[in-house]
Amino acid sequence: MGDLSCFLAQNALKAENETFIASKRFRDKSKNPMLWEIQAITSKDDEVLRKDCTKRVPVTGKRGQYTQETDYNLYLGRLAAKCTVFPNLNDKELQDSYGVMGADSLLKAMLTAGEYANYLEKVQAVNGFDVPMDELVSEAKN
Repeated sequence: MGDLSCFLAQNALKAENETFIASKRFRDKSKNPMLWEIQAITSKDDEVLRKDCTKRVPVTGKRGQYTQETDYNLYLGRLAAKCTVFPNLNDKELQDSYGVMGADSLLKAMLTAGEYANYLEKVQAVNGFDVPMDELVSEAKN
């Protein structure tokens, strides 16, 4: 066995925030692409997100029986929004400039489809998901 003290909270390495160029379309005054900052979330926060994106649906042909169904597009959007440190997606002025309400809606409005897909992959990697959620969803369906 080993020394359990290495598992104590004060001895665990903290997850570092990562910077990422989500889009080359956003530039600073020197014309350099802006860096976005992404943080990992705790398993507890992830569980809350998943629960919020899961609903009970009736089982076809089985009266009174239900199953859980997770809306993975909603989950990934909320995960990305929760993990974004900079820019502040909850900023009212920023949301108003795009005519949206909510951090996840703002993220989808700011980024093109390809940029958004790349951003979701980066967010998943920062959180330690080795396989993109899209692949997991595809595997679960097959």
